[in-house]
Amino acid sequence: MTGFRRTIIFALLMLCAVLSLAGTDLILPAMPALPTIFATNEAAAQLVLASYVAGTAMGLLLFGMLADRLTPRTLVVSSLVVFAVASAACAHSPSIWALIVVRLVQGTASAAAPVFGPAIIQQIFSEKAGIRAMGLLGSVESLVPALAPIVGVFLLGKFGWQSSFEVLGVVAIIAAALILVLGLPQQPKAAGARGSYRVLLLDPVFMRYALSQAMTLAGLVVFVFGAPAVIVETMGGTLHDFIAMQVCGVLGFIVAANLTSRCAERWGTEPIILFGTAMALASAVTILTYALAGGSDSALLPALFLPMNVGLGLRGPLGFYRGIVASGTSNARGSALIVFFILAMTSLGTIIAAPFISQGLWALGAVTCGIHALSVGLLLLLPKMPEVS
Repeated sequence: MTGFRRTIIFALLMLCAVLSLAGTDLILPAMPALPTIFATNEAAAQLVLASYVAGTAMGLLLFGMLADRLTPRTLVVSSLVVFAVASAACAHSPSIWALIVVRLVQGTASAAAPVFGPAIIQQIFSEKAGIRAMGLLGSVESLVPALAPIVGVFLLGKFGWQSSFEVLGVVAIIAAALILVLGLPQQPKAAGARGSYRVLLLDPVFMRYALSQAMTLAGLVVFVFGAPAVIVETMGGTLHDFIAMQVCGVLGFIVAANLTSRCAERWGTEPIILFGTAMALASAVTILTYALAGGSDSALLPALFLPMNVGLGLRGPLGFYRGIVASGTSNARGSALIVFFILAMTSLGTIIAAPFISQGLWALGAVTCGIHALSVGLLLLLPKMPEVS
């Protein structure tokens, strides 16, 4: 495969990944208006977001199972078409409950990119180039939650709440057409082999990378989810402090994610994975220590939170890549499980933290510390892959 074709395929995979994330972030500005539009309450409107996430979780497992039976091009193109049709249906939903149901379908269709993207990257690139590609993909994905709502505000103001769904549908059709014409590489399969989730769940090497990846990312996201309430309600800060924390963190992640392949070349993949995971834990411990010591200045949070993002940036591309490699010929299932674990751990961590948010930074920091400590523990206890010479 030529370098130009690899670049085109990777660009299409990034577009699909952005679409999957934008399914939530692009419509966020329209959420406050939905109760009035559909004559409902805020709780029902929130289900518009929750149903999309639930659909994504179901789609991850579904596409992972279908990977043995159909080609990536067939599955990705089909998912994009369904995503486009569901997006159009969302824009013309007659009621909030119809919108919630269609969002479940839309979320399910959005899961193809997270399942096949990392597996295809591992297939078409060398390990060194693949890790760089994972870092770039992670960098682009980290910008979507920041930039998509800005676009959503513009669309909402100029064209109404339906326009965000319509844009998603149009872009999905364009992506489907491009992939249909240009194609995707076939997934290599061992003769007579058929993977299963059970095999992966019982594989300690795969679970080492999958669960530690999920917990490192979940620890960070749980802190981000709880930070606005903690900053405003218990620290006397403002949302500007939260935004500053987020901007600082995203920039730190992007820099680290794009340097991690060079660090791995110099010091080895496993040491960098462990170092990045330990750095994220150290950041959480520092935040907890600051809170227990009586610290209440939210302006310091960007500096305290930055190492958690840098740690994820260092270990994220390497850990995800190794997880895909460890899954062998079941790499689509492996990718699906890793992302599924990320969603599950984030949801569980958020549920655990929610009742204690009113207690302040120490409570959120304690939950975050616990998640990151489990991630480090998994790396130390479970067997690792040998270094590739």
